[in-house]
Amino acid sequence: MTQKEEYAIVLDYLPYGYPLEGKMMPIAQAIGETNFTLLQLIPRKGISLQVKERVYIGEGKRDKIYYILGRLPSEKLTENAKFQLEEFIGGVIDSKEKQFVDFFNNANAINTRMHQIELLPGYGKKHMKEILEQRQEKPFESFEDLKRRIPNLPDPKAAIQKRIILELSGNERHKIFVF
Repeated sequence: MTQKEEYAIVLDYLPYGYPLEGKMMPIAQAIGETNFTLLQLIPRKGISLQVKERVYIGEGKRDKIYYILGRLPSEKLTENAKFQLEEFIGGVIDSKEKQFVDFFNNANAINTRMHQIELLPGYGKKHMKEILEQRQEKPFESFEDLKRRIPNLPDPKAAIQKRIILELSGNERHKIFVF
């Protein structure tokens, strides 16, 4: 059971709503901090939100958010929101590097033909085998450690960032970072 989002980061704020929808209602495109849930948020009357602002969306009284309109389909993301999304995910990966390095230390086979590591863009069977061999000798300590021990490895941070964005698009069968 995934925990509910308590806070979200504003990716874009549209004071007049979506240009083509005709409703002049302010709306914010945001991402939940915990589960990377893309959300559409309606601010309280008179409240203007800032890009990158952290807003409370949990249970009980919300000071800035009137209600959560629902999930934000990835195709509705504005160009600014897409840019902010990449920046936000990059920041999360930096701040929780250990957690993401542990993915490489603990990833498992999905079935007899596919491994979780192979779901990362640019990572195939060859990289997967090298990672499994190296982690048996000693767990990885950082992205730098991974790159040092496995020659020609695509940048692990960039691969994770791309994977998270792919999962947010909602078309991925197997999810490893977004729930």
